[in-house]
Amino acid sequence: MWKNMGLTGKILVAMALGIALGLFFNLSGLGAEGSFVDTYIVQGLFGIIGKLFVNSLKMLVVPLVLISLICGVCGIGDIRLLGRVGGKTFAIYMMTTALAIATAIGLGSLFGIGTGMTISSDANFEAKEAPPLAEVFANIIPSNPISAMANGDMLSIIFFAILIGISILMVGKPAKGLVQSLELINEVILKMVTIIMNLAPYGVFALLVKAMSELGLGLIGQLLGYVAVLVGSLAFHYFITMMIVLKVFSGLSIKTFLAKMREVQIFAFSTSSSNATIPVTLRTVTKRMGVNNSVASFTVPFGATINMDGTAIMQGTATIFIANIYGIDLGITQYLTVILMSVLASIGTAGVPGVGLIMLSMVFAQVGLPIEGIGLILGVDRLLDMLRTAVNVGGDAAVTTIVAKSEGKMDLAVFGDPNAGTKDVFDGHIDPENEKEFSTVLNDGKMGSDYDVR
Repeated sequence: MWKNMGLTGKILVAMALGIALGLFFNLSGLGAEGSFVDTYIVQGLFGIIGKLFVNSLKMLVVPLVLISLICGVCGIGDIRLLGRVGGKTFAIYMMTTALAIATAIGLGSLFGIGTGMTISSDANFEAKEAPPLAEVFANIIPSNPISAMANGDMLSIIFFAILIGISILMVGKPAKGLVQSLELINEVILKMVTIIMNLAPYGVFALLVKAMSELGLGLIGQLLGYVAVLVGSLAFHYFITMMIVLKVFSGLSIKTFLAKMREVQIFAFSTSSSNATIPVTLRTVTKRMGVNNSVASFTVPFGATINMDGTAIMQGTATIFIANIYGIDLGITQYLTVILMSVLASIGTAGVPGVGLIMLSMVFAQVGLPIEGIGLILGVDRLLDMLRTAVNVGGDAAVTTIVAKSEGKMDLAVFGDPNAGTKDVFDGHIDPENEKEFSTVLNDGKMGSDYDVR
């Protein structure tokens, strides 16, 4: 049965089993900190498997973004078109972020979450300093591109890749061989993504066992209002707001889009990282939805860096929640400040670890809320971060399809085909003809070399 099941089905089963086993460890007390199960099974076995899986995804992010974007720029062939794609993408990302936080503030105010509550917490929160916005813009041009790649500075990598692509276009015909080589390298990297995706059920299972064993459900009861409004806001934004935006601006089928996004969002949920999900998102929008690589190679990594709809929703909900707990009344001016700050912070804190909480501390400081209030929601933030990431990558894919459709860079036949991209799987076997062909080429090369001693 397992062998005959599709990849999406396997991942869904693994997800359900991982959550169930993790909660069993947590609720039964077997996974208590320092216990045998926690030390050797949860943190040991499942922790290692999950870490290996996430690292395997992160391993491909930089080479995939760099090579894919260079090929994308060369594929566009028109620098003005690249500027138009960039402008549209940025504008839509900023618009959806503003809509996201406005939704969160509206629902939070409507239900009055936190009003009359008194919650004690031992958690302390020390706000990390976010880099100034001017510094973020200045660092877009890397002084050392190798260092930028090593650190995963996505905006710097995007700039460097675009510059290389433009330079190749300026060289013209003599660079044709280089472009063909880069396209082949890009195909090889996508095959690597395919291999890792077929290991996804085991990685997702391990990650969710570990997460649920650590988190449990204890704190959710105490913060039920906050959690319910935040989850509701996330669901409303993705399934209602983003789908209306997708339909209005592209006319594409919402049902088809949601069906093809399931795998990506499970990846995002289990890894809690938009950047780690980039390879899967890129593969899905190109192979499953028919978006041309010339658009997707720019919009997806760009979105993973600055598009933070899920995080913006958390900021709006947390602002209302903490303000009500401390009995602080926020006026319309302060609400507008929260929206503006969240939109700007989504750019200014790009690529910074713990970005959601850093952005939240900036917002709190701006509207006069106590920073230590963040400690009250830290207990459930890890679980909610998984949901936020799923919404973030969903927004990246939606905007990518909108921009691609508007520029005529999308194969609608691929988008309409429910089986598109599903046959590209790795079953552990390599075509014997390919092995034989490469073996012959390599052996012939050795025989014809100066080092042949036979």
